[in-house]
Amino acid sequence: MTNGSQTQWWTQDGVRTPPAEPSPAPSAPRGGPARGRAAGRARLERERQDERRRRVVVVLVVIALVLGAGYVVVSLIGSHDEAAPDVLSTAVTDYAGPGHGSVRVTVPADVDGRALGDLLVTAGVVADADVLAAAYDAADGVVAAGVYELPLEASAEAAVAALLDPASKASLKLTLAAGLTSWQILEKISEKSTIPLADLQAAAADAAAIGLPEQAGGKVEGWLAAGSYDVPADASAAQVLGQLVARTVQVLTDKGVDPAAWQSVLTKASLVEREMTLDAVRPQFARVIENRLTNQPLDVPAATAYGAGTTSAPTAEMLADADNPYNTHLRVGLPPTPIASPGEASIDAVLAPADGDWMFWLVVDAESGETQFATTYDEQVEHMEALSAAQAADEG
Repeated sequence: MTNGSQTQWWTQDGVRTPPAEPSPAPSAPRGGPARGRAAGRARLERERQDERRRRVVVVLVVIALVLGAGYVVVSLIGSHDEAAPDVLSTAVTDYAGPGHGSVRVTVPADVDGRALGDLLVTAGVVADADVLAAAYDAADGVVAAGVYELPLEASAEAAVAALLDPASKASLKLTLAAGLTSWQILEKISEKSTIPLADLQAAAADAAAIGLPEQAGGKVEGWLAAGSYDVPADASAAQVLGQLVARTVQVLTDKGVDPAAWQSVLTKASLVEREMTLDAVRPQFARVIENRLTNQPLDVPAATAYGAGTTSAPTAEMLADADNPYNTHLRVGLPPTPIASPGEASIDAVLAPADGDWMFWLVVDAESGETQFATTYDEQVEHMEALSAAQAADEG
């Protein structure tokens, strides 16, 4: 009810009560709306940082727990190793069984277990050098120097057993070309085997030890037969050279050569071997040697060079050296010994030289071995002039 400018408020029981004071409107934060939003973002950022700290703490706790568990495991394993140190290490670092395939390994003299282990690990025979060394130290026997055929990826025990088994010794495949001098042959054998060159040289000087026939006069040159050999890896120097000498004796015997002629046949054949490279012309050159032996020097450059200690072409000084017993340019007759180890083709040529009156020869093609033979010196000069003209034409 309105009475003038006043408004009346009535309760249910008729008692009048004044109206409640209106609530004041909320005041805006100081600084306006922008400052309020910045405060809210700061509060949210603090909450995020607190959450990240809690996560880091959790991760660190987990890591600590894992490390602690690892330490316990390692401690337990360490205590187990102290009780039985070989069991775990062998299980992890050793192959099982006899292995497979094969590999050739050269074992030097006086090798100890550790060095042997390193050698076999490198060759792929065993997995761990220490395990091999332990197995070797526990074995009954000493591994000798030599070449062995060993399995790949074998247990240390199996590898040691193989090394101590004589059947594991590998044979040395040795191939010697015809025309090599004795010193070249000794050097080649030393390179292909574990035999020191000094031992081979000493054996070569011991005629009895290598079975050198008395016809050789104690000189091994020419008696070390060319060819291929299977030599036991543990063979001594004398045994290796004895095998080569025995083959020469066998070849001469099989060809029916009178033992009294063995040395001269080998000497002539060595001249043929060093001067001729083509089998087809060897019998002709063998005839030249026989014809020249009657009244004039052989004039074989390879012999003169041999006496000077070389296999290269002789120099003018070498050709003029009258003190060289192998100087076939100044001396009549055969040189004192063979100058190389001849092949069977050269021996056959000496035993059956071609028929002819040839006294001279001229190699016109060193690569193919083509050779021209002449009966007179004038004919030889014609051959030389024709060769010079051909060479000049090729150069032009």
